[in-house]
Amino acid sequence: MQTDFSDASQRASLDCWAAILGRRAASSDPILIPGIAGQRALVTGAGGFIGSEMVRVLAASGAEPIILLEIAEQALFAVSAEMAARGYGDRCIPILGSVGDRALLAALFDEHRPEVILHAAALKHVPLMERNPFAAVAINAIGTWWLAKIAAEHCIRQIILVSTDKAVAPHSIMGASKRIAELAVLAHPEFATAVRLVNVVGSPGSVVPLFAEQIAAGGPVTVTHRAASRFFITLPEVIDLLAQAIDASVRGILVPDPSNPIRIEDLAQAMIAASGRNVPVVFTAPRPGDKLEESLVSSHERYDSHATPGLRRVIGTSVVDLETHIGALETAIATRNLPELLRLVEDLVPDYEPSVLLRNATPELAAAQ
Repeated sequence: MQTDFSDASQRASLDCWAAILGRRAASSDPILIPGIAGQRALVTGAGGFIGSEMVRVLAASGAEPIILLEIAEQALFAVSAEMAARGYGDRCIPILGSVGDRALLAALFDEHRPEVILHAAALKHVPLMERNPFAAVAINAIGTWWLAKIAAEHCIRQIILVSTDKAVAPHSIMGASKRIAELAVLAHPEFATAVRLVNVVGSPGSVVPLFAEQIAAGGPVTVTHRAASRFFITLPEVIDLLAQAIDASVRGILVPDPSNPIRIEDLAQAMIAASGRNVPVVFTAPRPGDKLEESLVSSHERYDSHATPGLRRVIGTSVVDLETHIGALETAIATRNLPELLRLVEDLVPDYEPSVLLRNATPELAAAQ
């Protein structure tokens, strides 16, 4: 799903959902980054929900060239074609590939020498990654490590990692892999920033469009647990925060103020009421890797001062010997050694709690339950 604030139908849907959640709707005023003009930029995950919108902002702000790194061919084609139609085609360089391809990253940096990186590429669907833990760690954690390392070798100015609240005390391998991604970029404090986002309204596969589809089909609307709650933020808010982080050149872990969490059952009922339909709500069960509630900071972290008007800095701990762990993780992935993979992830992320699904897939862990 390509989201453009100027698309009337998509904008109307996002505005409706934002109103239900009490969040800010899309503005007709463009979001720009004043200091980015003339800078060489790289966007990973350039065809995604956040990445494609950041490509639009960077292009409108005068960045050039903009390297669009994307593993999904159709998504890369769509964003490239759109940029060409808007008159930015000569400034955008589409590259089909993965952040997990170390040789590609090295060649990309050698040729294009980006100065500012927006790292939005990630495998993000929690239940799917529980069944594909090697891919989650390979792309989210190891891919980010090599991206940051190669970037450091090329003396970049700034890298912004799009992180997630699921990286805090994670119950999922996706969340744990994103926490390692945070550690990977923070190993380079001179140029690295990680922005922890919460659930983005309307992102593909997320709860709001899922509920909308279920309501349109006549229900039922499925909620995992009566106590389940989440923080929410809209795409315009996300883009504004990322633009702030780039423009202010702030470093470290940054988190937004998403207001209070919203109970998923309340969200479902509000969306049903807004639809005018009589649709039942059915409670299922938490999926592997799910948490009932999320947090933006762990028990080992604390809030510091505001880094920008919309972002607060977080002070926490880091890992010293991350490079050795990365090599061991690569070996565990190459040999498909799940017990070793989980042991290493737990070593790097001590508050990670592997799901029952992964523990049962690992005899050594299952026996210890």
